[in-house]
Amino acid sequence: VILGECFHLVSIEIGALAGCVFLCLAGVLKPKEAYDSIEWPVIFIIFGMLAMGLALDRTGAAAWIAGNIVGFAEHAVPPEHKAFFVLAAIYFVTMVLTELLSNNAVAALMVPIALGIAAKLGVHHEPFVIAVMFAASVAFATPIGYQTNTYVYGVGGYKFGDFVKIGVPLNIMCMIVAMIVIPRVWPF
Repeated sequence: VILGECFHLVSIEIGALAGCVFLCLAGVLKPKEAYDSIEWPVIFIIFGMLAMGLALDRTGAAAWIAGNIVGFAEHAVPPEHKAFFVLAAIYFVTMVLTELLSNNAVAALMVPIALGIAAKLGVHHEPFVIAVMFAASVAFATPIGYQTNTYVYGVGGYKFGDFVKIGVPLNIMCMIVAMIVIPRVWPF
């Protein structure tokens, strides 16, 4: 699966499906085990958020949100810092949302907004999409932001405040690093 994607032999979706079929045909995994291991609630959340992201795009809501963020930046930030300010805002909003929702759902929701913002600013979209990708992955501050956090919260006897105490500084450090790295590696 990995080699097929790395060498562009097959798409990741086809490679993953072929890998699953191979595991079942080889007897490594029974089809019932494969089916039972699918996390259906996660699948439905992702599909729901993909639909919401598509709706944001098709209804013009993503462009409206993007326009408001860019409009605010035009009045509040010097022109030479506008793209960076908006990048930080996208990162921050995504980071906060990912503490409350699935990271996949947040990414599906925020990517159309990030693309709209890049288009409104007239800059390359990559730094904004990368910021969404990074920020959607830093669910450290709550036990509900990521399934592993929820599991550890349940079996480890942690309190909600334990996640906040450790997670918020981690989130801030990740944002600082991202705001240094993203514009340099993926320029506007």
